[in-house]
This record gives sequence, structure tokens and C-alpha cells, in this order.
Amino acid sequence: MLQSIRDRAQGWIAWVIVILISVPFALWGIQSYLGISGETVTATVNGIEITERDLDRRVQQTRMELRERLGAAYDPAAFATADLRRMVREEMIREVLLVEVAQRLGLRVSDQELKLRILSEPAFQHDGRFDNEAFQRLLQLQGLSERQFVEQLRQQLTGTQLIRAVVASEFATQRELEQFQRLSAQQREIDYARFAAADYLSDEPVADEAVDAYYQEHAERFRSPEQVKLDYVVLDVAELAEEIEIDDAALRQAYASEQARFVTPEQRRVRHLLVALPQQADDEQVAAAEAEITALRERILAGESFAELATAHSDDPGSAGEGGALGLIEPGMMDPVFDEAVFALPEGELSEPVRTRFGFHLVEVEAVRPSETQPFEAVREQLHEEQARAQAESLYYDLGERLATLAYERPDSLEPVVEELGLVQRQSDWIGREGGEGLLAEPGVLSAAFSEEVLIEGNNSELIEPDRERLRAVVVRVRDHRESAQRPLEDVREDIVTALRQQRAEAAALAAAETALAQVRDGEADWAEAMTGATLESVGLVGRGAALPDAVLDLAFTLPAPQSDAPELEAAALADGDAVVVRLTRVEDGEVTVSEGATSIPEAGLLAELAGRELYDTVLADIERRAEITREPLPEASDVD
Repeated sequence: MLQSIRDRAQGWIAWVIVILISVPFALWGIQSYLGISGETVTATVNGIEITERDLDRRVQQTRMELRERLGAAYDPAAFATADLRRMVREEMIREVLLVEVAQRLGLRVSDQELKLRILSEPAFQHDGRFDNEAFQRLLQLQGLSERQFVEQLRQQLTGTQLIRAVVASEFATQRELEQFQRLSAQQREIDYARFAAADYLSDEPVADEAVDAYYQEHAERFRSPEQVKLDYVVLDVAELAEEIEIDDAALRQAYASEQARFVTPEQRRVRHLLVALPQQADDEQVAAAEAEITALRERILAGESFAELATAHSDDPGSAGEGGALGLIEPGMMDPVFDEAVFALPEGELSEPVRTRFGFHLVEVEAVRPSETQPFEAVREQLHEEQARAQAESLYYDLGERLATLAYERPDSLEPVVEELGLVQRQSDWIGREGGEGLLAEPGVLSAAFSEEVLIEGNNSELIEPDRERLRAVVVRVRDHRESAQRPLEDVREDIVTALRQQRAEAAALAAAETALAQVRDGEADWAEAMTGATLESVGLVGRGAALPDAVLDLAFTLPAPQSDAPELEAAALADGDAVVVRLTRVEDGEVTVSEGATSIPEAGLLAELAGRELYDTVLADIERRAEITREPLPEASDVD
């Protein structure tokens, strides 16, 4: 019906995501390029062609995944098209190789395993159950038949069998575990001097030749993004509900038929005292507990404080400290036997011993709050919202079906939708692939807006439901399209001049750091004298996870351990352009706690997994080295995003 599918997966950030995103895609979509075709070929692997069409589709799919995982943090500029296409192509080459190896090894996946994987896939589920409609819709969006989908999934699972087999073959030795503990918990004593690039900024003119060279070298940075203006219509159940009026007669009828919902049940403030019994108590234990509870009841009736006796003798740790107080309780909150006794007891009276599965209780009702019925006026707005929402949902599904049909049957315009359904045609400003605001930031909407069918062929999109819980749908079409283009040099000259001056300042800061470092190493000046003009930071002993600039921490743990009293020093540039000189004065190894033969500690599993991944990379590199692979040149820029 009106349910859309959004692939969900786990991922990381920036290029790490691009590298690891292949895991949920491993061997996915290979079926389409396992055969020879007449299309443009971008790579050949042992005679198997990977076409430009397949590459374009995978790049687009990867961008969609990145956009959905990063959300507002997604920045298209961080994923240069040419670099992304190159990386995706390499992953596709590896996929073909893995399929070949898996087939040679005779790896197989049973039909039962395939069925279980499909039934358990979250993208195919609704309310925790497999939804065949959602499954069929995804197949339609992917342009796949069920047979093609199942074969692709079989290849995917077969390939992951090979990966798991290789990774699981590694293990950690005793010596490796000891070394890991020494190094992972190692601490190093450092301090560092920071040379701020801002101190070296100058207004010295920048030569036109340098500006021109920078412009040519960083041409991709100065491209205006591809953008579209959209016409779109929105079907929102919340907006429909706002337009629906319910008369008082209907609301009063709903109130009368559902009055039980608006009744506040009777509540009682209760204290209790418990003498606990084991679940399998014998007759002797039951008799002893009954005698104890009876004796306590007699003491209360004789005038002793219930609260004091509960504090001293109750076996209920949750209430004993509060004098046995349970607070206000409603029918159905407690054990049925206890519940019955409480609500049969008059206010202010002490119960007879009450036996439940926990033991014997004494109960005292301190106060009774009678049941109350909320008047109609108090719940009128709630009833109106519920009734309007129910009618709006019914209308939403009806209008949704008609909207999907009209958008498909009249793909060249939204006017029929506006005229027949009474929806408002809205217009966006220019938006790029990173999205706009609200609905126009949703990955599904952006994917449709920049799809071939909508952007190139000029058709209406399918009905898109970005948020299935909210019951909101949209159909978009492209009103205007602006290609990515190189911005004129004059428009970006000032930005380039600023960047070049910043580069000069960063180079000057690093040069100053290296000069100061040389002075200390050569004995021309001590630490404090050489670092004049820098900000000195005394850090002390730090571990590998210390909150320090990355370059500082990297140097701290890559410099060799100092010999005698001579510290180790090195200079580096920081990510923000500043420069540092790091001084390492002492190294303390972590404590080794692993005993002989202990391989079940957490570190053992971690090291084995890391070794397995390294072995897998080695195996994969060897497979690739033995294969016959031809790669066609990739353009430096592409319209495929």
C-alpha cells in the first residue's frame, strides 16, 4: 500500500563509512554484471565485466546510504565524485573475486537459511512481522524479480561464509596477550609547545600566478553544486485532521460508549508487613510463619505502631525502611490475593493474616481515594483529536491510493492531483543533493528528486513516505535543474587569497617549530628558551585515549622510549594548522595480568579478530594479485552522484 522502504544499516563517518559500507552490500547486485553485455565497461575481472551502469547505480546507492547514516552531518563535498567512484569500483572488483573463490570452494547457502534471512530483515517487517507488501515494494524499487533477489542474497551470504571462515581461523598467543596488555595500558610522560599559525599571518600580497595555480589544482572545490527546484504535493494525516470537524453529538456518543476510559479507579494508601515464606515451604515452616504474623498482629492491636513493627520485622526490603508504606495502589497492581484483601478492608482497619506466594502479610489501609469519572468537558478536546485523527487516517489511505495513481497515470504534471484531490502544489527553492529543510531533507525525497526517472525523464516521482509512523506522503517533480558548474575565478579569488595566506602561516609555524626543535637537539638552548613565542603545555603521564590533539598523541606513542635522562623530541603539524614540538620524558608499561594459558579473556577475542581481519585483507590482496583485472580510465568528474 503506502509503505516505503528505507535500507537501514550501521556505519561510521566520512571515508571510514565509504570503506566499510561494503559490508551490508557485500556481493550485492553482482548478478547484473556477471554476464557479458554491450554496455560501456569500466572494469573486467577474469573475463567478467563491470559496466558503467552498474557502477553508476552502486555510486548512487552508496551516496543514499551515506546521506541516511550521517543525516545533517552529510557533506557531499567530503565525498568527491571521482574518488567515490574509484573506491566503489574497487569494492565491486573485490566482490566479483569473492564470488569466484566461494564458488570454487563449493560454499553453499541452504534455502532455509535464505528464507530465514528474508523473514528477519527489518526492512521487510511491519510491527515486528514480515510484510510481503513491503518486500514486493523493495523489489519494485530495485527493479528485481524475486528470483533475482534470492540469487543475489545467496551470493551475498556465500561470500560472507568465506569472510567468516578466514577471520575465525586466527587466535592470540600468550606472548601476544602479554604484549597487548603492556602496550594498551602504557602511559607516557610528555609536554609540548604549540606554535599558533595565527601568529604568522600576514597581509603580504599573493601573486596572481599562485592564485591561478591554486584555482586549477583545487578546481573541484570551486564548483557550484548540482541543484533542482521542485514542485511537490504533500499528504499529511496531521494536516487532514486539522480540517475535520466533529459535532458535539458524535463526541458525546463516543464519550458515553467509552466512558470506562475516563474513570479514575479507586486508590488506597496502604502499609503492609511481610513474613516471607519459600516457594516450596513445608508445613513446619508455614506454621512458624503463621505464628509469627499472628503474634505481630496482636502487638499492633495492643497499641504498638504498625510502622515501627514493619521496619523491625518485615521481610520486604522495598518497604520495610518506609515503615511498610506502599503508597497509593489501584486494583490490579498487586498480587491478586493481596489486591482482594486490600480493597475489601475498611479504611483504618488492620487485616487478618493474608497469605500470598511471597508469604504472610498484615495490611493496613490508611486512606481511600474514591473512584472518579472525568466530565465530558474535561475530555472533549481529547475525544475530538482522536475522532478527527481516525477519520483523517481513513481519508489519508483513500487519498494516498488516488494520489499514487494520478501521479503515475499523468506523469508530466501535478495539476491533475491538485484539481482532483484538492491538495496544494508547493514549490521549493534551489536545493542540492545534501537536501533542504523539513521534508526536503529526507533521504527518500532527495533520492527521488535526483533519480533518472524524475530528473532526466521529467516524470512525477512515486508516492514517497519518508516517515511511515507519521503517515505523511509526498510526490515531487523537477521544475528547474541547474548542473554543477565551475565558479569563475574572480568570484572565488578572495577565498583563494585567504587560503594561500593561511597556508603560508601554517608553513611558517611549522618552520618555527622545527627551528626550535633543532636548537634543543643541538644544545644551543634549553627547552624553555627555544620555545619562546610558543604556548607551553605540561601534560604529564597520559594514556592512549587522552584528550589531546591527534598529532600530539600520535607522536607521544610513536617516539622511542627515552634513553637515560635524554628526552625524545619531534615536531608535527596539527589539523587546525598550528605546529607543535612534543617532548617525551618517560614511558611506563601497563601491568600484565594475564596468567599462563589464559586465552578466554576479552583481549584474546579482540586480538584474534584483529589478526583475522588482517589475514582476510592479505588473502584478498593475494586473490586480487592472481586475477586478471582490467580497469578503464575513470573521468575526474561525473554527473553521477
